[in-house]
Amino acid sequence: MNKLFEKINTQVTILGSLIAILWILQIINSELLAGTLNNYGGIHPQSSIGFTLIRSIFLAPFLHGSYAHLMANIPPLIILGWLIMLRGFDDFFFVSIVTIIVSGLGIWCVGAPNSVHIGASGLIFGYFGFLLLRSLFDFSVLSVIFALTAGFLYSGLIWGILPSDPNISWEAHLFGFLGGIFAAQLLGKRKKNT
Repeated sequence: MNKLFEKINTQVTILGSLIAILWILQIINSELLAGTLNNYGGIHPQSSIGFTLIRSIFLAPFLHGSYAHLMANIPPLIILGWLIMLRGFDDFFFVSIVTIIVSGLGIWCVGAPNSVHIGASGLIFGYFGFLLLRSLFDFSVLSVIFALTAGFLYSGLIWGILPSDPNISWEAHLFGFLGGIFAAQLLGKRKKNT
């Protein structure tokens, strides 16, 4: 019982810290910097290279255009992130990093020139893709349950990978989703080899 409370405490700490970082950055960016951090840390497709691109890939998911943008991303980030974390903390961090990289590079390659991409939605779609397709690469009852849960709660997300609104980064959604699938495949192979 003590181990269960310890595990739940660690999950709450990790997800709570992530949400706190998002809110702190949003408050600083909105109230003190008038949104300039979005341009500095956002992904600029086909224009930034080298360290600037790397910085943007890892900073963009933590920046949001408004408080409403941030608040819309928090519930699915917590729920889907927690479902991944139930499998293990290593899985959560691995999926997060792979998704951030794949989503960021995808945005940079195919995003509209002169646009700036920010927000955690690529990460959310990565978590969603991972949960939906993990059972294909690592078949277990738990994987199937998590896939069904994610599908039931967020099946409407799938339409977000299609271009619909010029102010929403469908590129982040699509490549985040693909990043989650890629992470599921990599983790499936790694577990088979061990």
